[in-house]
Amino acid sequence: MRVLITGGATGLGQAIAFKWASKCASKEDGIDICIADINQERGNETVNALTAKGANAFYAHCDITSDGDVQRLTQTIESRWDSIDYVFNNAGVATGGSLLDETIDQWQWVFDINVLGMVRVSRALLPIMRKQGGGYFINIASQAGLTPIPYMGSYNAVKAAVVSFSETMKLELAPDNINVSVVCPSFFKTNLDESMRSSNPASHKMINKFFARADMTKEEVAESIYQQVSKGKFLILTHKLGKRAFLLKKLLPTQRYISNMLNQTKTMKRAMEKQT
Repeated sequence: MRVLITGGATGLGQAIAFKWASKCASKEDGIDICIADINQERGNETVNALTAKGANAFYAHCDITSDGDVQRLTQTIESRWDSIDYVFNNAGVATGGSLLDETIDQWQWVFDINVLGMVRVSRALLPIMRKQGGGYFINIASQAGLTPIPYMGSYNAVKAAVVSFSETMKLELAPDNINVSVVCPSFFKTNLDESMRSSNPASHKMINKFFARADMTKEEVAESIYQQVSKGKFLILTHKLGKRAFLLKKLLPTQRYISNMLNQTKTMKRAMEKQT
């Protein structure tokens, strides 16, 4: 089995790598894992840990906003493996702020990484999957793409775009025997806040509180992803509260759902407007 994980040096990407290694390293054909990331030090540390778990792993530097980097990554995959089974489009960043807080530069930054980066990698590796007769893309979105919360406009928007893009891929690539899943986790204990951009200090405080209150670890999220990918599920929800929120949004009349959300976010609104 051959697995590529973008943003695999830390956070959820790393947890996914460890999970697949623990589940597959002992199988007859073993597992090969490529950690594609911009942080070489952390990437090498992750590769060493994967090797200790019995996986054949290597690090490849890749900035997914760079066409050149993505092309070199693809060439490396072709020369080392000549095939690929799973592509985890996991690399991403976070943004926050009100409509007036977030600059157009911030919107462009998060779109280039979280959406266009995924498009670049998928376009580059699709020919390999078509040539071999199949494969699997797993795109990491967020609960925010399904049930958005205030003051994270650009992040909500890009994650919703990932959900839509993934559904398009699912329908478009099915005739090629290529499967697609989209993962929508809620907050969990990870390092996503390290890359977060926001000009409003209240955004950082709000996000840090959400991470601190998270009821799942990245390892538990990775386990949920593994179980649901194994079943070929398209929409992968990892949190119980996230599943409940998505179900309520689908079942409740739109106005009632919006009213409920307004009531739940009053405190957040006051905190953000106080800083503004």
